[in-house]
Amino acid sequence: MIAWLDEDEPFPPVEQALTEPSGLLAASADLPVSRLVAAYRRGIFPWFNPGEPVLWWSPDPRGVLPTDQLHISRSLKKALNKTSLRFTVNQAFMQVVRECAAPRRYSEDTWITSEFMQSYAILHEMKQAHSIEVWDNEQLVGGLYGISIGKLFCGESMFHHRPDASKMALVALCRHLTHYDAPLIDCQMQNEYLATMGVQEWPRADFLHQLALLREQSFPDECWQPQVVTL
Repeated sequence: MIAWLDEDEPFPPVEQALTEPSGLLAASADLPVSRLVAAYRRGIFPWFNPGEPVLWWSPDPRGVLPTDQLHISRSLKKALNKTSLRFTVNQAFMQVVRECAAPRRYSEDTWITSEFMQSYAILHEMKQAHSIEVWDNEQLVGGLYGISIGKLFCGESMFHHRPDASKMALVALCRHLTHYDAPLIDCQMQNEYLATMGVQEWPRADFLHQLALLREQSFPDECWQPQVVTL
């Protein structure tokens, strides 16, 4: 059994999360911004199907990417050297979220509901949610978004309409975070695609230790101002 969270009820300890499915910790009826912030500060994130209760997760192991261990394949490096695409920060946050929510070729399902988008729009206004955009002239062709908890960036989703555009967005994010001495990206769970970029699996306890350190740090104001990222 998992905990059902009523209004303002705190999360249970993440150690109570299920092992199957890995990391399922709690459920709730809604997705208020205050609960989202509390979740990310504890290493918990939402992932659920539209029309169903909000499910909260803290998997063990955890998918993470140390920013200084990003892996750029030979083919991606060649594409980056030749690209005419532009990379920006926080210039089209909601457009990136909507693109991430759009149906994919392999699936019509999305966990990014209208309630989810509304909450993240508020987080963006609070300067806690941020995006990386990839542009071909004035057309948005790739990007990603997530939340900064201190100096930890918690990635949520990415998309691409050009080959390698989402990988390039991740490269841009790592370059940007490295410039501000931010050492880690929370990728939630590793998959084959992310593994090619250097995403590792850490024991949850190790991730939570780093989270406890990084959430007490902060970025300078200029970090998340709309700007161009140079690779």
